[in-house]
Amino acid sequence: MASPAPTPRPGDQLASTTSSTRVIVIRAPEEEVGTIACGGATMVLAQSVPAQPASGGAPGALIGKRYVDDADTLELLCTASGGGELTYDGAPLTIRAPKALPASD
Repeated sequence: MASPAPTPRPGDQLASTTSSTRVIVIRAPEEEVGTIACGGATMVLAQSVPAQPASGGAPGALIGKRYVDDADTLELLCTASGGGELTYDGAPLTIRAPKALPASD
C-alpha cells in the first residue's frame, strides 16, 4: 500500500488512490500543511502508485484546470481527470478563474 504524501512542494506529482486523478503542486503553503485528498482519500506521491485507468462518469477534477484553496496558499494543476472532489483539510478546492490577457489593439 502507498504511504501518504509528505509535505508537498512545488513540482511534486500527486495521485489519487481511488481514481485516475493526478495533480502537480504549483504552490504550497510554507507553514504547516494540511491533507490534500481526492474523493475522501489522501493523495500520495504519483511515483508510489501505478496509473489507474480513467473511470466512466463525470470527473470530479478536470484536466488542465488549476485548483486553489480559499486562502489562495495552495494551487494544484490537474494532469489527469478522475472521479472525486479535490479537498484540502476537508474543504473543497475551487477552480481558479483564468487571468484576463491585456488588450492587443
